[in-house]
Amino acid sequence: MLHRKPHPGTLVLISASIMSAILGSIHAFSVFLDPLEIQFTTTRSAVSLTYSFALMSLTIAVLFGPRFFGRWSAATIVLFACALAACGAVIAGMAGSLQTVWLGYSLIFGLANGLGYGFGLQISAQVNPGREGLAMGIVTASYAFGSIFSPGLFGLAIEAGGFSAAMTALAVTLIGTGSLSAVLMGQAGAKFQSEKSQAFAISVPVQSQILLWLGYFGGVMAGLMVIGHAAEIAASLRPGISPWVAPAIIAACNLLGSLVGGRLADKSSLGILLAALALVTSIALAGLAVFGQVGGLLIGFSVIGFAYGGTIAAYPAAIAKLFGMKESARIYGRIFTAWGCAGLLGPWFAGFLFDRNADYQLALLTASAVGLVSVLAIVVLFRKNHGSAHS
Repeated sequence: MLHRKPHPGTLVLISASIMSAILGSIHAFSVFLDPLEIQFTTTRSAVSLTYSFALMSLTIAVLFGPRFFGRWSAATIVLFACALAACGAVIAGMAGSLQTVWLGYSLIFGLANGLGYGFGLQISAQVNPGREGLAMGIVTASYAFGSIFSPGLFGLAIEAGGFSAAMTALAVTLIGTGSLSAVLMGQAGAKFQSEKSQAFAISVPVQSQILLWLGYFGGVMAGLMVIGHAAEIAASLRPGISPWVAPAIIAACNLLGSLVGGRLADKSSLGILLAALALVTSIALAGLAVFGQVGGLLIGFSVIGFAYGGTIAAYPAAIAKLFGMKESARIYGRIFTAWGCAGLLGPWFAGFLFDRNADYQLALLTASAVGLVSVLAIVVLFRKNHGSAHS
């Protein structure tokens, strides 16, 4: 009996999704806020910087990663990214100070996270031509899936042995999943195809890049502010709620939004899609601030998670559709710095406002206003490029 060998594109997509799932645990960080505050006797804003710095490191890796993706086999890059992430987790778990946590978790784990996620996203699109949006949506959804199951598991580890136990469990899982992902990449024989041309800045107007940057910044800052503080926002609005509930709900809807967003980027008007996701986010944030204590908590988290997932899946797919796969990785790396800036500012600013006001109301309303910046930027961009809006 003959057994048909799996398509290389399918193997790559499975490999990238497995790796993304464990790397996506970074968005369960809010369960560590209270334990780290207690462990190091520090403020909410100081602990929030751990997540903010990690997202900035992640962004740097996504920005510069494409320069190195084509130098080694896909299997080598996957194994290296996961091993480096595991080292960062171990250092963070052994830390005797918050600054050492920043070294292990924020810098090393963050860089490795961006390297693995950025590589998986781009190579999955490369080997699945004609289905770039769907492929990127699946990888992004897998990243979100990691933040569904990890809050509960991290919570169990914290109960058993604190932050250190959670980091040890993360490191062991990274080694196992990284090895499996590398084997699948090796079977597919995949290698990233780098674009040699350096002329993309000419073909993509600077003004369009700026508008895309602002659109992405406003669209994701709100989501990252809420994701970075989800457990504590929920506790402030509904005391007694389990710390894993809010992160898990956001992550589950994030996953669904990633799948839908990637698919819609293949099928619908890009301008309308990106603007609508930002507008929905702003409305949901305002609703959470106003109605979160009277029954709107879970609905608000669900909508914010869905819109955030749709946004992070739709933008790379939209860039690939608008400017072509050959330039996609480099352009997306530049636009992705907006995500890093939002990740650096958003969670820290939410913690800063909490320290000053002892609640998250002002932070949620501020994030809602920032979301409207995204709507405006996208409307201006697609009015200037009306034909591209229907690509």
